[in-house]
Amino acid sequence: MDALGSLLPILLFFVIFYFILIRPQQKRQKRVQQMQNELKKGDKVVTIGGLHGEIHALDEGTIVVTVDNGTKLTYDRTAVREVVTD
Repeated sequence: MDALGSLLPILLFFVIFYFILIRPQQKRQKRVQQMQNELKKGDKVVTIGGLHGEIHALDEGTIVVTVDNGTKLTYDRTAVREVVTD
């Protein structure tokens, strides 16, 4: 009984830790991965480096982003942080 009483706070700590930190992070990662898989030509995106541009072409692992002056830059799909909606 005494051993269970001393383990209970530790178990409670791990349960709280899971619901406050781990589970929300997993949900966030799932949403980001889904967004990156649904990218399409013409989407306006922002990369993790802060570059704003429009998707010119894409394949399974990379995208080509066109910036304002017509320059085309190639990025990994995982570098896209968000799709911008007007």
